[in-house]
Amino acid sequence: MFYIIGVGLGDVKDITVRGLEIVRSAKRVYLESYTSILPENKLQLEEFYERQLIEADRELVEQGADEILDKANEDNVVLLVVGDPFGATTHADILLRARDLNIETKVIHNASIMNAIGCCGLQLYHFGETVSIPFWTDIWKPSSFLKKINQNKSNGLHTLCLLDIQVKEPTWESITKKKKEYQPSRFMEVRQACSQLLQIIDSNEFDGENYVTRETLCVGAARIGWQDQKILAGTLAEMANVDLGSPLHSMVIVGTLHPLEEQFLKQFYIENK
Repeated sequence: MFYIIGVGLGDVKDITVRGLEIVRSAKRVYLESYTSILPENKLQLEEFYERQLIEADRELVEQGADEILDKANEDNVVLLVVGDPFGATTHADILLRARDLNIETKVIHNASIMNAIGCCGLQLYHFGETVSIPFWTDIWKPSSFLKKINQNKSNGLHTLCLLDIQVKEPTWESITKKKKEYQPSRFMEVRQACSQLLQIIDSNEFDGENYVTRETLCVGAARIGWQDQKILAGTLAEMANVDLGSPLHSMVIVGTLHPLEEQFLKQFYIENK
């Protein structure tokens, strides 16, 4: 059987008991290493799981799935995923490939940022569509995500913004010369995401009614589930100048607040820190 097992967000012990039992009995165990990160390194995970882990980067998962699935119809093969297995579309794709090969599959769920963001006090049923905010380049500055944020905000809903992660991204030279070279890993910070949003707002390029302004309330969330998680709330303009420390970061553009949400969120306001 082919298993995809979520390992949670912040600690080597966050894996479920059932997940750990499967890992320890599997023939091969892969650790997906590019859609998120853990505070522990691979060696620490191996020591706790009592298993050798095979690192699965983007290239292996997306282009070499057949290697991962090899003999999974004869032995138990595991792909470990930070957070929950369905937190990234890539994992749904490899499940479909396995089923096309008549390989039995099973998913073991865990916490992810999609539900753990509730720790800031905003109620999960009060969120609209989630958006991703990518790193800009000199020649590529997309702003389409603001349309979804505006749609949510017009309906009074919060927007969870997943900030860009670039791990083992090929350099331009490696693409043109077919030589494997990778850029340094990069993880977008809340202040960078806010800065990009402010540039879109200030440029007045948005086509349609804009509900997001410099004074819009935002929540910055760093390392959720880790021992040193940090949450701060302030206006978009204020959060553009806040350093939340090391990755991973996420952000919420706040919609209409319920009184209970407002009361809970006050503890995180910049002026109260």
